[in-house]
Amino acid sequence: MKVKHTTLAKALMGAVLGAATIFAAPVQAKDWKTVTIALEGGYAPWNLTLPGGKLGGFEPELVANLCERIKLQCNLVAQDWDGMIPGLQAGKFDVLMDAISITPEREKIIAFSRPYAATPATFAVADAKVLPKAAAGAGVVKLSGDPKTDQPTVDALRKQLKGKTIGIQSGTVYTKFINDGFKDVATIRVYKTSPERDLDLANGRIDASFDDVTYYAANIDKKETASITMAGPKIGGPIWGPGEGLAFRKQDADLKAKFDTAISAALADGTVKKLSAKWFKTDVTP
Repeated sequence: MKVKHTTLAKALMGAVLGAATIFAAPVQAKDWKTVTIALEGGYAPWNLTLPGGKLGGFEPELVANLCERIKLQCNLVAQDWDGMIPGLQAGKFDVLMDAISITPEREKIIAFSRPYAATPATFAVADAKVLPKAAAGAGVVKLSGDPKTDQPTVDALRKQLKGKTIGIQSGTVYTKFINDGFKDVATIRVYKTSPERDLDLANGRIDASFDDVTYYAANIDKKETASITMAGPKIGGPIWGPGEGLAFRKQDADLKAKFDTAISAALADGTVKKLSAKWFKTDVTP
């Protein structure tokens, strides 16, 4: 989920062109000792840039643990989402870690680890008249990704958001959901970053936004966005895929296997749960 000025489709197209050359060459096993991992560094609390330029957050702390388990030296670098998949295919990075939802579209181009997290999404508003909060104690509404079964939930939201302007960060799994479900009843405004969108929402330039629940929980209590509250149902389930995973080049199956083993161990011994409690105040284990 991530910075995205171009759409995922454009990013994937660039990756396809880059991959054509890569896959044409013989694939040789690599003796992995050092890997470069790209994160956005601007999607708190998943990943953020600390004073001094160091990357912090849930994912940097988790991947440090994973790399220690598999005895790899991991160098973290900040990278806008636009360049992540093409950069991975070109060999600029070895791994991507940016709250990236595992989807069939992305799996055509890149390989994913087993998921290390799974979280719902929701709307946010600055004016409660636009969309009311979900009832206290309401659980997650699970959508399958099949328009026929999901339509009742989407239709109820369409009625409430008709004529409104919805802000969404470009290139995320949520972008398609908002465009497919609401573009004919609402104006969709696409943003390069989630913080830019949040400022427009707080200042009344858009009516609603849609993003990960954990992102909102960590970011809407800031002074400049204090007027924003989460609204409507929390939406999860198969529509977002199995969860968030690390991304790899398809030919790097050996590296993926190492991280799969480490993630399994971190899930089993409670490390992921502990870090999710620290950064999200909730359990995001898949």
